[in-house]
Amino acid sequence: MIETPQNDTFVASSTPGAAPLAPLAPSSHDVAKRVERQLDELIDLLRSEESAETPPPFTTPPGFLLSVVIPVYNEAETIKEVVHRVERLPVPKEIVLVDDGSTDGTRDILRSMDRHRVILKERNEGKGAALRDGFAAATGTVVVVQDADLEYHPADILRLLPPLLEGEADVVYGSRFLGERVRDPSWLHRAGNAVLTRLSNWVTGLSLTDMETCHKAFRREVLDGLPIAQNRFGFEPEVTARLARRGCRFVEVPVDYQPRGYEEGKKIGWRDGLNAIYCILRYGLWE
Repeated sequence: MIETPQNDTFVASSTPGAAPLAPLAPSSHDVAKRVERQLDELIDLLRSEESAETPPPFTTPPGFLLSVVIPVYNEAETIKEVVHRVERLPVPKEIVLVDDGSTDGTRDILRSMDRHRVILKERNEGKGAALRDGFAAATGTVVVVQDADLEYHPADILRLLPPLLEGEADVVYGSRFLGERVRDPSWLHRAGNAVLTRLSNWVTGLSLTDMETCHKAFRREVLDGLPIAQNRFGFEPEVTARLARRGCRFVEVPVDYQPRGYEEGKKIGWRDGLNAIYCILRYGLWE
């Protein structure tokens, strides 16, 4: 299904027919360890580019639907592989692709993906604007953001789900700085992220390690009525501050990260860092 947005504003609203998430029964320590081990094995299988093996199902409650929202801008080289990897996730899901005015042939590729919901924006406005439209189109009980550039592997989406399904969290962030493997393209990017995350924590009272992560998952309910004003990368600090002020429960889990450089298409810059500081203060203290 291909859609064209009718306006540039959005406040997320509830979706009729979407079943609310019911917390699963708490697990014993041994069961939890076994489940974690099985999850690691499943993610390793999904990561294997050579394997054509069908992954085993990932247990979800009745009525569960995962909405994977993918903002896209000039990603003709990677978008097919990203969608393929998301399609392999063994959970009930829908894929919402939002093209933000691409000019490199991405739109032609997306037009061929009629199995999924495709939104074609007429002009480039930024990631936040694309996510507004994507959230409006999503119908799932859990909504997750997946970037289109392969820096984040879609298999790690499965790591974001257990805290939501077990009723431990309203929002789950995939942190690049937890776990054994920590990769970042440069000390400057890592230092900048640390400064922004610490400032955000100071304002919001959270204890995050990676506020700027692109792997974010939300219970559908927390997006209901949530305004998103920022059109570009200010989405990350804005949504963090707004949800923290609403008292949402945040959990972080480790995710893998394969950074790319500006010559490969990385789009965030120093002006976005300055805007992030403004957004942290604006939405954390004043709005």
